[in-house]
Amino acid sequence: MPPERLVHVVDDDNAVRRSLERLLQASGYGVRSYEGGQALLDSADSLQKGCLLLDVRMPDIDGTTLQLRLRKLGVLLPTVVMTGQGDVQTAVRAMKAGAVDFIEKPFSDEVLFRALEAALASGTQSDRERAAIDAARRIATLTSREMQVLEALVGGQSNKVIAYELGISIRTVEVHRARMMERLGVRRLAEAIRLAVMARLGASRSFASEDDRLLQAAPR
Repeated sequence: MPPERLVHVVDDDNAVRRSLERLLQASGYGVRSYEGGQALLDSADSLQKGCLLLDVRMPDIDGTTLQLRLRKLGVLLPTVVMTGQGDVQTAVRAMKAGAVDFIEKPFSDEVLFRALEAALASGTQSDRERAAIDAARRIATLTSREMQVLEALVGGQSNKVIAYELGISIRTVEVHRARMMERLGVRRLAEAIRLAVMARLGASRSFASEDDRLLQAAPR
């Protein structure tokens, strides 16, 4: 198995980790698994090319802190994070810390493979900056109301709360949300949030500049 097809799975749940190992190996990926963040850090010097599939809720080192520590060590493997369903704020922090995508548990095989393929196809910092430019271009196509709905979703608000804050009906929020996703060309809310975060960070901004602040704010 070529090293670029390697997936490093980091999850403290043994059953989940073994299940992912079997699924990925059966689908043609090389797999190395780690029982937690410290186990991965202990192997940082020997990490090969590939990507990380990282659970963000782990007892020893949370996913965001692990991402930042790896970057401090010069380990820049593209990362897909796994979050709890509806845990938008955690996903946003992971994106700001450098994740290329996030998927919400429980996820389908199709969603997992699509995220991994995107991670494996991603490259250098300049590639990410180009992605940020593209994200900003797509976000700029939204109407002001669609932008308000998207920003509220990024903030973790429900359709009901958004409707109250904007003084519109829940049905109207749903319409704006559907049109927003259609205009962005995405099928999942996670993809829309990813574009919003990338556009917010901006192509001209140093992604590493937020590392210290995020590391200080991350749960211990």
